[in-house]
Amino acid sequence: MLLPLMLLSAAGFTVLTTEFILVGLLPSLARDLNVSVSQAGLLVTLFAFAVAASGPFLTAYFSRFERKRLFIIVLLLFAASNLLAAMAPNLGVMALARLIPALGVPVFWALASETAVDLAGQERAGRAISVISFGVICATVIGVPTGTLIADAFGWRAAFVALAIASVLKATLLFVFLPDSRTAQPQSKLSEQFRVLRDPRVGGHVLLSVILFTGMFTAYTYLADMFERLAGFKGSLVGWALMAFGAVGLVGNTLGGRIVDRNPLAASLIFSVPMALGLVLVVPAVSSLPLFAVTLALWGITQAALFPVSHVRVMKSAPQAPAFAASLNISGANLGIGVGAIVGGRVIDAVGVSGLGYAAAGIVAVSVLLGFVLMSVGTRIEPEAQAAVAAEPEQTVDCVS
Repeated sequence: MLLPLMLLSAAGFTVLTTEFILVGLLPSLARDLNVSVSQAGLLVTLFAFAVAASGPFLTAYFSRFERKRLFIIVLLLFAASNLLAAMAPNLGVMALARLIPALGVPVFWALASETAVDLAGQERAGRAISVISFGVICATVIGVPTGTLIADAFGWRAAFVALAIASVLKATLLFVFLPDSRTAQPQSKLSEQFRVLRDPRVGGHVLLSVILFTGMFTAYTYLADMFERLAGFKGSLVGWALMAFGAVGLVGNTLGGRIVDRNPLAASLIFSVPMALGLVLVVPAVSSLPLFAVTLALWGITQAALFPVSHVRVMKSAPQAPAFAASLNISGANLGIGVGAIVGGRVIDAVGVSGLGYAAAGIVAVSVLLGFVLMSVGTRIEPEAQAAVAAEPEQTVDCVS
């Protein structure tokens, strides 16, 4: 079981690095393409909105395909799009280069998550997702900072060339070592997968992901800019600071994976509250390097924990269609990422970078309130949902590998 999970985690590292790499490249990319940082931040919004709009439909359609071949095709598309990004002469071509991989992210992430849970079993879903999420955390620990360091040494275009090479290498590894995973049971029809949208709990959990990720990425999208303009970091120091921020996320990923299986909604609240605190303190703490480091560590740990926690939380809200539920979470999270990039850009234009932490914390606080609402109404909805499942047993779909 471990080898397939690690292979998918390694591939996920490249997939998520492609999505998040702009966090470290925005200042240099904006200067080279002669646009503002907030305008360049719209590339993050485009990517996220494309994922949000296409995720459930593409995942529902491609869930019938053999996993290994599908994952390899996605990685090769990422290689081609990253090469296009490396050659982009303007913001328009860069937008096209970002749109292509955006269509592949939800397909890869949702089906890889379902495969992981199927291999590990529902009772260990959190730990299985945390193994896959390890690739996400490594994208922030290694991928984004390394891209920033490459950009500082050779230019931001070289970072996309490196990503293209990594995509081809990961596709090769999957081709050689990942076993075939052809589904043994027929997949549910599209209409049956969309039935999960009738459950108000699913809608509530997806909305929670939208708000939570909006808050997270209101600040995180512009983290490199915060390091430059608030903390006064220059050149390669920004890359090393991003690496340190991601490194503490390894702790959060482990904690989130261990806690979420007990109570997914409670785990979301457990990490959201201290993350809001860290976001509030980040600007006041900037004058003291030790305090600034502690505040960033609190932010980094809790943010990383919320990736697997949010994913498992939504998947467990619709156990009859886990891959589709995973795609809903991916869409919701990316909708939040896109809105967060817009909100963060507007905050920068209105009050400056110093306002990002406060704005992000306010949005996270709204997600905490929604979490308490979901927790209070969950017990009342549960009997009705169980009765509906009992009345329609033929619509239940098993996980597939």
